Amino acid sequence: MTLRLSSNDWQQLLDWAKSAGDAECCGLLRGMDGRVAEVSLTENVAPEPSRNFEINPAALIAVHKDVRAGGAPLLGYFHSHPNGLEEPSATDVAQAAADDRFWLIIAGRAITAWRPAVMEGHVTGFTPVTLVVEG
Repeated sequence: MTLRLSSNDWQQLLDWAKSAGDAECCGLLRGMDGRVAEVSLTENVAPEPSRNFEINPAALIAVHKDVRAGGAPLLGYFHSHPNGLEEPSATDVAQAAADDRFWLIIAGRAITAWRPAVMEGHVTGFTPVTLVVEG
């Protein structure tokens, strides 16, 4: 599986992660057929945003309502790892939904793409996805 992202969105994600400093930034990816059409930054409402992330539930609900009204589908999520690790953490695995959506992790100047590996309805890890930056 391949995920496609515009160079403008790539740069926007890097900028948001840099602006967040020691806290994890997070947000939503919208699009379809493995192509990101929109990235949106959401508030990280985790109790310890320097250690993990939680997308503001109100933002997630708003996107689901918009999708039902005909808006672009929710394709996945993104968050940064200020510690520089480019792969999902044990916390990411523990908190991930078994919804088969893409995950982007921003670490320094790198962005990696992943999909949850699911067994019997539970996320057991992540599998890497090829990320293609276009334009």
